[in-house]
Amino acid sequence: MPADTTAPQDAAAVDPNDLEELARRFEAQAAEVVSAPRGEERKRWEALRLDWTGKKRGRIRELLARMQDVPADRRKDYGQAVNRLKRQVEARLDGLDSEIAERERVAADRAAAVDVTLAGRRPTLGSLHPVTLVVRDMEEIFRGLGYSMSEGPEVETDYHNFEALNFPREHPARDTQDTFFLEDGLVLRTHTSPVQIRTMLHRPPPIRIICSGRVFRFDNDLRHSPMFHQIECLAVAEGITFGDLKGTLEAFIQRLFSRDTGVRLRPSYFPFTEPSAEVDITCPFCRGRGCAVCSQTGWMEILGAGMVDPRVLAECGIDPDVYSGFAFGLGVDRVAMIRYGIPNIRMLFDNDERLLRQITPSVAAV
Repeated sequence: MPADTTAPQDAAAVDPNDLEELARRFEAQAAEVVSAPRGEERKRWEALRLDWTGKKRGRIRELLARMQDVPADRRKDYGQAVNRLKRQVEARLDGLDSEIAERERVAADRAAAVDVTLAGRRPTLGSLHPVTLVVRDMEEIFRGLGYSMSEGPEVETDYHNFEALNFPREHPARDTQDTFFLEDGLVLRTHTSPVQIRTMLHRPPPIRIICSGRVFRFDNDLRHSPMFHQIECLAVAEGITFGDLKGTLEAFIQRLFSRDTGVRLRPSYFPFTEPSAEVDITCPFCRGRGCAVCSQTGWMEILGAGMVDPRVLAECGIDPDVYSGFAFGLGVDRVAMIRYGIPNIRMLFDNDERLLRQITPSVAAV
């Protein structure tokens, strides 16, 4: 087995004046560094360097320290011989250092090399959010029914968000427990209905629009979030009836869920529609047989609808004696929860990739 260069005791027995023998011993130890196992070369080279050129106990330093023990007539030759040995050792160490560095570079290149014969790795792609998927599906349905898109600001005036929609001053929706109020009489919109008001104020009938976007309410539980998404539909023209509303609802709901989804309307109240109705669908989980989700009724409330109140039309400069219209809206997030079986609305906004990849595993980022 090769000698351990970390403790080369054999050279200690050599006559310090026999520098040629020391040079041969050094070369033998340097050869052992070259033949060391991969990964050990640098460690052995460092041990060899410290043993021969170390500033405290290096061999060269010890040879120079013994200069005073050499007879005066031999000191010059001795000093020259030690310097030659020193230059030989340093040159050999530098050469070994470069050689080891090159081996390390080659090994690193090999480790980082790409095997072009292996199958490629498909990069991880993003996916569309469940809410985005549902919104796009709804927009596609409405476009097929002849509706266009309208948008509006998320920070609204009290007039557009409440007053023009026939909300009385004492209505609970105006309470700070339900609405986020800002400075200068502004609010975070509580529904997308202000977009309908803005459209009716600036566009004469006939009007057929949908508006979708984020809305904000002071709610936070399993079924409600302070921020959620709505989509609303508005149609205003001459001769629109409640029958048109029901037909549109059935066409929209059955395309959104399935052809056999039942639709029923229950009388209700909204400030901006008259008459108004809550719209239920057959429970998508039990198909109308009754389950815990629908409280054993077989029905699930999905949206609110009604005929546009004549006072809302008049406030927007539309003659209610000539024109009529209907409107309805629903929460996109709730539809996403129903479609994908998500039990808690907050899961939609936690940005957990495990949930998103279960829903849209193969949709590339757009």
